[in-house]
Amino acid sequence: MGRWRDGRGQLLVHAEGAGASGVPVRVPLEIAGSYRARTKGLLGRDSVDGAILLTPANSVHTFRMRIPIDVAYLDRHLGVIAVRTMRPGRLGLPRLRSRHVLEAEAGAMAGWGLRAGGRVEVLAEPG
Repeated sequence: MGRWRDGRGQLLVHAEGAGASGVPVRVPLEIAGSYRARTKGLLGRDSVDGAILLTPANSVHTFRMRIPIDVAYLDRHLGVIAVRTMRPGRLGLPRLRSRHVLEAEAGAMAGWGLRAGGRVEVLAEPG
């Protein structure tokens, strides 16, 4: 996996298990590859359009957040290590194998079929 720059793109979620159609779910994606963008993340927002990818990252916190969020920890091959829902004011423990973290509104990831053992792809928009 290359190093991504701040920007936009699409997240392709390859759902696993019962009911998975084999067609990836496409989700609008914001990419936070710089220290400044990762530090800001979802702070101060009331909603998220799709997801935000923090890279590189292996943990997150929800201090000063206004909404609960879903957090997916991804390994270097974009495999999903774990998915958690975090309320505001929490500190997530670092995940040893995690290289990237996805954040979205609470409940969104279940709707996309994203769970541990699944896989995602990142399509960054040029620019």
